[in-house]
Amino acid sequence: MQTYPENSPTEYSGRALLNKVPEITLYFWIIKILCTTVGETFADFLNVNLHLGLTNTTYLMGSLSIATLLFQFKARQYVAGTYWLAVVLLSIVGTLITDNLTDNFGVSLVTTTIVFSVMLTVTFLAWYVSERTLSVHTIHTTRREAFYWSAILFTFALGTAAGDLVAEQLQLGYLLSAFIFAALIALAAVAHLRFKLNAIFAFWFAYILTHPLGASIGDFMSQPLDQRALGLGTVVTSALFLVVFLAITRKDVTATPATVG
Repeated sequence: MQTYPENSPTEYSGRALLNKVPEITLYFWIIKILCTTVGETFADFLNVNLHLGLTNTTYLMGSLSIATLLFQFKARQYVAGTYWLAVVLLSIVGTLITDNLTDNFGVSLVTTTIVFSVMLTVTFLAWYVSERTLSVHTIHTTRREAFYWSAILFTFALGTAAGDLVAEQLQLGYLLSAFIFAALIALAAVAHLRFKLNAIFAFWFAYILTHPLGASIGDFMSQPLDQRALGLGTVVTSALFLVVFLAITRKDVTATPATVG
């Protein structure tokens, strides 16, 4: 799904930058799913295999996310390595936020799904009221970038909650859950391309669903056989998707970045 830039406004708040996000192409969606799969399995690897526990893993990944976002905000244009590292780390952090709420504090998946849906909606409303657009083709001020990354974090937390709710609490299993989320993304793509569904809505709808899709794929490959999964483990699954991720990351670089009008 492709979104399109709006007419350049005459004034922007914050620093004037080149567009800070990649072109929305097929590569973008492939890399995004790889990011969420790596995020899901790597969080489990640190938590379970390395015995760091949810709390220590959250502190570690949270610190790395903040450091990476500082580099991302400092950059004046899209840098593939920095951008996608931030996405991977926020995917891990979003997963850990939901896991902490459910495992450490006993908050139900239904509640976390509703809460993060509300928080994401509030973020979008604040973004639109402030900037009059939610287009990812206009991320060229610091304030818009702050809204953008806040929305991404909440999509990951929401995606983890919704994915676990469907696969585990509703007992549909990881594979069937992956097919359901993939079908919903395909439906949004068809609705946009064939029936002119709003491009920005279609983009964010699909973006939210790529996290539970990637997480379901990761869980299906890594979880044990008695959970109707392949039993490859978090190490093999993380390594496999990380290699593919690194191999294609630079294929989504924007050819002609948008500049401030």
